[in-house]
Amino acid sequence: MITSKVLLIIEDDLGLQKQLKWAFEQYEVVIASNRDEAIAALRRYTPSVVTLDLGLPPDPSNATEGLATLKEILALAPATKIIVVTGNDDRANAIHAVALGAYDFYQKPVDPDVLGLIIERAFQLDALERDYQILQQQKPLTGVIATSPQMQAVMRIIEKIAPTQATVLLIGESGTGKELMAKALHRLSARASQPFVAVNCAAIPETLLESELFGYEKGAFTGAVAQTKGKIEYAQGGTFFLDEIGDLPFALQAKLLRFIQERVIERLGGRKEIAVDVRIICATHRHLPDLIAQGNFRGDLYYRLSEIVVDIPPLRERDGDIITIANALLQRYCRENNSKEKHFSHDAARALEAYNWPGNIREMENKIKRAVILSDNNFVTAEELEIGTDSDKSMPLNLKSVREAAETIAIKRALTYADNNISEAAKLLGVTRPTLYGLFEKYGLQALLRNHTDEHQE
Repeated sequence: MITSKVLLIIEDDLGLQKQLKWAFEQYEVVIASNRDEAIAALRRYTPSVVTLDLGLPPDPSNATEGLATLKEILALAPATKIIVVTGNDDRANAIHAVALGAYDFYQKPVDPDVLGLIIERAFQLDALERDYQILQQQKPLTGVIATSPQMQAVMRIIEKIAPTQATVLLIGESGTGKELMAKALHRLSARASQPFVAVNCAAIPETLLESELFGYEKGAFTGAVAQTKGKIEYAQGGTFFLDEIGDLPFALQAKLLRFIQERVIERLGGRKEIAVDVRIICATHRHLPDLIAQGNFRGDLYYRLSEIVVDIPPLRERDGDIITIANALLQRYCRENNSKEKHFSHDAARALEAYNWPGNIREMENKIKRAVILSDNNFVTAEELEIGTDSDKSMPLNLKSVREAAETIAIKRALTYADNNISEAAKLLGVTRPTLYGLFEKYGLQALLRNHTDEHQE
């Protein structure tokens, strides 16, 4: 599907407006004469490239209004390529505009051929950036199921910080996949061939946690009949993951802080310092600054752990991920339980999308696994999933964004209802197959095509 390239020209000179519109007729040209018109056009047409005259009314003699327009456009649509157009004596403001985020600048008098080259280059860069985003969506982290922009952003962060030695704090509600992200950090690092050792601070009694972490010497306490390494030592050369760090007993926090600072430990009952080379990743569903304020968590430990903080969004905030993850889990549990292949009924698919998922992916795993085991039919129903439909989904205010979000969700739902058959999904949506393929390209959903069939190609 070929979409027209929208060029927004912000210029108050009527003669120049006509000249530029005629010169760039290969684009869908939208004209705005002032900041209000420009922002209205931005919201309506979402142009990829904008030319902006810095001298705009009500004060066309200087660049104040033009620079304010530039800032507002970039605040609303940061990826927009803005080419500022200035007078010959206004180079300083042009450079300032580029520093604020403009793509390039051009000085009057306007030569349509030269300006046209700059505009075409801006459109080419925009196309490359969009293609890159699509490729990134098609290559998610191993083991992570995510197509939503919220999780795509998280995965890009994980990929950037994985090769470093930075201590990472993963925060998010229970069941959002924090340990899965910790394993991805390990797998993408130079330590991938070394151990990944995880300890859940909330799952081990306080009286045993110190010896579990740091190990103990023979005779350190009753029952210590042999020297035993702790989990930290077992992670030598690899990654040590402390889950639910917010539940670490206060008395142990000082000892952990010393280890993080010095990278040495002492076994319980021992006197010898043991050097340990590990990368530390922590996770919690609790708000650590609140615990610090309450006196239950050390501030100095928090600042050591939070060199980089990654916030994992809850499932209900991941646009389009619910049905994608649910389908993957359904097929996995069918295989694991030697069950015949099952699919979600229409009411089940609607219920999955409407439910608020307070327990996130862990809750979804439990409900779908139970439904697979108990269901006698080929279709899993909403009743078998045991979920309600009390969710209040929010939508963006911009009408084009609303339409795109709604169409994206409708496409994913149609594929589910059509049992992964593209031709049937097109019929449900009331469009032709070529149109549906065009929508896949338009909304960057090509990754969904890998798991779907087309009856005309079978």
